[in-house]
Amino acid sequence: MIELDGNNLTLDRAQRIVFAGEEVTASRCARVRVELAQQAVERVVTAEVPIYGINTGFGRLSNESIPTDRLQELQRNIILSHAVGVGDLMPEEGVRTVLLFRINSLLKGNSGIRFQTIAYLIDLMNKGVYPCIPMQGSVGSSGDLAPLAHLALVLLGKGEAVHDGERVDGEQALALIDRPPLTLAPKEGLALLNGTQFMSALAFRVAVRGRRLLENAIAAAALSLEGLRAFTAPFDERLHQGRPHPGQVEIARRIRALLNGSSLVDSAQGDVQDAYSLRCIPQVLGPAVEALSFLEEKLKIEINAATDNPLIFASDPSSSGGVLPDGTAAAVVSGGNFHGQILGLALETASMALAEVGSIAERRIDKLLTSPSRGLPLFLVKEGGVNSGLMLVQYTAAALVSENKVLCHPAIVDSIPTSGGKEDHNSLAPISGRKGLKIIDNLEQIVAIEYLCAAQAIDLQGAGGLGEATRRLHARVRAIAAPFDQDRFLAPEMNRLAKAVGEGEVADGIV
Repeated sequence: MIELDGNNLTLDRAQRIVFAGEEVTASRCARVRVELAQQAVERVVTAEVPIYGINTGFGRLSNESIPTDRLQELQRNIILSHAVGVGDLMPEEGVRTVLLFRINSLLKGNSGIRFQTIAYLIDLMNKGVYPCIPMQGSVGSSGDLAPLAHLALVLLGKGEAVHDGERVDGEQALALIDRPPLTLAPKEGLALLNGTQFMSALAFRVAVRGRRLLENAIAAAALSLEGLRAFTAPFDERLHQGRPHPGQVEIARRIRALLNGSSLVDSAQGDVQDAYSLRCIPQVLGPAVEALSFLEEKLKIEINAATDNPLIFASDPSSSGGVLPDGTAAAVVSGGNFHGQILGLALETASMALAEVGSIAERRIDKLLTSPSRGLPLFLVKEGGVNSGLMLVQYTAAALVSENKVLCHPAIVDSIPTSGGKEDHNSLAPISGRKGLKIIDNLEQIVAIEYLCAAQAIDLQGAGGLGEATRRLHARVRAIAAPFDQDRFLAPEMNRLAKAVGEGEVADGIV
């Protein structure tokens, strides 16, 4: 059981909760903060002071005052009207991540929501009841309104959820956690919808999958270096200390460790240095290390942030957004913490850096297939002509690299206004997240193709010359995709290898 308090959730703990299924509970201090903020909302209602989202309409309708006897209806209606997402459903791991981040954010005690309402979300996550959330519909400002509305629907006994692989309606979902449909208090509907937790969940998945992808990209590059009998001078520690970008230094160190003990490298004849795709591995993969670190640093902040609007400061009487008139020490501040620009920027940066990992890998694939000067037959098959060998896998890699180039168009520079112009600059960060995940899908295939080609090249060169680490790596590849000496149907093996890349069955734990 991991205790959440709204301030100290780490990415490691998030991985344990999301992927290992650890349950969560709320800290006592967090409960106290939540209750104080909720009491402040009650005082706003009693004082009948117009405060956005509590007793006014939303977005362009913020100038509409709502009478006290219709405040519950207001909060229910925002959930019903905003649940208009479309597209494929978010995978269960993604929904679990949204629930985790939403719970942790609300536990900061700045949202004015009752702990009772947060407890519904905790129960849903702990008991594996995952609301159905469509992947499209959020513009990444005013929070992830449409996706989070679909999540909140279940609290009302509406919408749908998935439990043990079966889809159930909202009432059945609540029965699974032994709760009745929730009657919302003032501000609760808005608090449930107004946040960055959907885009944060996408970013979290990009970060986790991106790290694993990069581990495999480094390992596949090392195998290619051996398959091509490449030079190791470009990975010399002195060279990289002369230009000590942390990611570049790290990649060079990892390559040296992987190649330790290899007799295949530095055995090429008739040349003095390699093509850039071999020589510049640290300079291209290194920025991906740093881009993922940037994304992770922003996530560490975001998953412990208050990202809805307005925010309640139950012990702070000073505010430019309105002080409560009864003299109590509390303030309600309207702002824009829901805007996803920083996540969008981090996602686009990581996605572009990772796409380049695939681009340089495709060039190494081509070198493996077309380097007779390095002792390799064309397309890595001995009887070329009657056999095409691995000729066509480079076509596939090229197609995926080109698709990634299109996906790298940055969504964050393409803002579009909503809510009648009241919400006139949107981050579109959820699109950045979805693009990033698709780029990684493609990269897993590209890296699998490099593994396939590098392993075949090594078999032709003589696997006895491999280093200690790459010998284990080569064996793992060969356990999934067998060597060949004539053409055969390769697609199933490629797909199994790409799946193994994504699940950490190839490079994890090698060095």
